[in-house]
Amino acid sequence: MNEEMRARAEIDLGALRANVRALRARAPRSELMAVVKSDAYGHGALPCARAARQAGASWLATATPQEALALRAAGDTGRLLCWLWTPGGPWRQAIEADIDVSASALWALREAADAARACGRTARVHLKADTGLGRGGCQPHDWDALTAAARAAEAEGVLKVTGVWSHFACADEPGHPSIAAQLESFRAALAAAERAGLRPEVRHMANSPATLTLPEAHFDLVRPGISVYGISPSPEVGQPGDFGLRPAMTLSARLANVKRVPGGHGVSYGHHYVTAGETTLALVPVGYADGVPRHASGTGPVLVGGKWRTVAGRVAMDQFVVDLGGDTAEAGDEAVLFGPGDAGEPTAQDWAQAAGTIAYEIVTRIGARVPRVYVNADGG
Repeated sequence: MNEEMRARAEIDLGALRANVRALRARAPRSELMAVVKSDAYGHGALPCARAARQAGASWLATATPQEALALRAAGDTGRLLCWLWTPGGPWRQAIEADIDVSASALWALREAADAARACGRTARVHLKADTGLGRGGCQPHDWDALTAAARAAEAEGVLKVTGVWSHFACADEPGHPSIAAQLESFRAALAAAERAGLRPEVRHMANSPATLTLPEAHFDLVRPGISVYGISPSPEVGQPGDFGLRPAMTLSARLANVKRVPGGHGVSYGHHYVTAGETTLALVPVGYADGVPRHASGTGPVLVGGKWRTVAGRVAMDQFVVDLGGDTAEAGDEAVLFGPGDAGEPTAQDWAQAAGTIAYEIVTRIGARVPRVYVNADGG
């Protein structure tokens, strides 16, 4: 049995394009930046980047410069931002590749400017403000120094501030008090940047939940990530269908073994599951090495033979078992772990609930040895 028959992650690029169009409709006066970091949340960066561009995403974004450089090497030529930098990063390569870079501190601004001088190009820089998330971004007490230094570098001609941006902490919790506080802080950062003489092309703060529910946060550009792939950022925000979104990934596998066992039979490591009576066990040949979360042992849902089953016992590295009860099946039959849900199969959100995590992690962690198979690749 070859790898594609063992398991596959089918990616519906038609659904992805429709998702991008639906997101653009939520923010009609803003440009859209499709986030394709982490191999497009496990969906495959290059095919998803192309599909997002076809559907009208005027920008793409990655976390690391290596991800952005890979898109350039594959032929993408549109506006592209990468934001997760460390000292000594490939600033010159990014600037030469016309990639917009991000700076949260003076050291990053200096390294971008030095790289621009070295290659004789003007760096395009987005300044990031920490408005309350507490990760990347410049704190308010350092913001004036950062914007002043950026304006001086602009006057020298080594860089252009093309963006000012920030990121929400709790936009996936509608009504959380931090949302209004962060918006106020961001507006203050924008005003300070303007006083410093900066005129960015785009101001952006809206991630997926803010794109879907906070029009006041759309500014010049929205920056959806998980929603591009048809997944709601949280159940509290709403279900994908509430926003015209459709999950793009369907993860399935072919049963590797089916057998009858007696009652009282232990299943998988540790015998945390013991059969209640004579039954049929089916072996699903994917495990935590493929990204199936081990902490969904005993809880993960799977569609086999038109019925939901539950992982029986522990998820192993390469496989897990489901108890079919009195039903029959054969080796080679399909087991669907998750998909859009409209054919009765579980969704990534169902797996997230079973594993005590978020749907982002479920799709992003699907490993490289599960082939990505693209459907509906053609289209605008």
